[in-house]
Amino acid sequence: MTKSVLISGGGIAGPALAFWLRRAGFAPTVVEVAAGPRPGGQTVDLRGVSKEVAERMGLLPAIKGRQLHERGFEYVRADGRRSVAMPAELFDGAGPVAEIEILRGDLAEVLAEATQEVEYLYGDSVTQLDQDANGVDVTFASGSRRRFDLVIGADGVHSRVRRLAFGPHAKFVQHLGGYTSYFTVQAPEDLKHWMKVYTAPRGRWVGLRPDHDPRFAKALLSFRSPVIDYDYRDVAAQKALLQERFKGLGWHTEHLLAQLPTAEDFYFDSTSRVAVPEWSQGRVALVGDAGYCGSPLAGHGTALALVGAYVLAGELAQADGDHQRAFPEYQRKMQAYVDQRMELPPGGIKMAMPMTGFGIGYRDAMIRLMTSRPLSKVMGKLTVGKPDAIDLPSYSDGPLRIAAEQAE
Repeated sequence: MTKSVLISGGGIAGPALAFWLRRAGFAPTVVEVAAGPRPGGQTVDLRGVSKEVAERMGLLPAIKGRQLHERGFEYVRADGRRSVAMPAELFDGAGPVAEIEILRGDLAEVLAEATQEVEYLYGDSVTQLDQDANGVDVTFASGSRRRFDLVIGADGVHSRVRRLAFGPHAKFVQHLGGYTSYFTVQAPEDLKHWMKVYTAPRGRWVGLRPDHDPRFAKALLSFRSPVIDYDYRDVAAQKALLQERFKGLGWHTEHLLAQLPTAEDFYFDSTSRVAVPEWSQGRVALVGDAGYCGSPLAGHGTALALVGAYVLAGELAQADGDHQRAFPEYQRKMQAYVDQRMELPPGGIKMAMPMTGFGIGYRDAMIRLMTSRPLSKVMGKLTVGKPDAIDLPSYSDGPLRIAAEQAE
């Protein structure tokens, strides 16, 4: 099998898809607008079927070698005192902090190292797609043109492939009322392996997560807002916006803002949900955030990326590259799991980031109640009682079985 597949996006879903396609006999090429694997980023987790996919890839030892050891999540007051805490073992390990937590950039590096035989086109992007009955002609920002049998959009919430093949951004992306940024800072205190978040009135979050090096931490600045008209390429303007929104707040806010101008791994984006009814159009398909994203509020983006990549590659392998058979089966097998993992938590952004001091106190009181000894066991049973809504296919009769055996 020599089916050529262009994958747009070198984050998590793209390299994971390339991993499986390469081992199934396809010829994948990954195009990524960044100059290389993106460092830093927020902490992501592996649990349930996503952990099983990582095991089948043979990458779990490498992932565990880079995982962060977090004791849990806690809300703090302006003076740094704890308001409420959610330990990692809460709800039998099904709470906000999972058994395996890893920086997104570290996971991307693990995947990049596992796909060194794959062709990567860094510093480039797709600008035009012209498909016919036999393939897809692709024009790149660099000016080059190439032809592929299939094109897969794994390029995130603002997917260029989705815009070119499916329709405008506004058709599929729902703004959920907020914006989020991440960047690395010198740690202002010993976090003792806890993720800490200070909530200020007017729906603002100031957070810190542990880094591998205790001298540093991953900063989080999030705020509630209707849609803002900004240039996503103008990093200086985004940093200036955050300076204005967060100036004068308590806890470690001033420390974070002081290091914001020189942050090299800065990330800023809207809190948005992506829902595409049909994940394929002809020879073009979507995987991960490009096709289904519940937003940071729902979480599970990494899980959906890893599982979606595995199932999409498996179905293409099962169908001997026939996309007309593979793409519908990919969506059929994934749909229930996607629907489950895109569900927003109760109250959504309004509960997580209240606008008033009263709302913040109410939220913390409710969390203390749910995590109290009488109710935590009940909540744990309710949470753990909802298994992943997918029976992970084994693809035991095709090339992916051989790949799994080789990985073992």
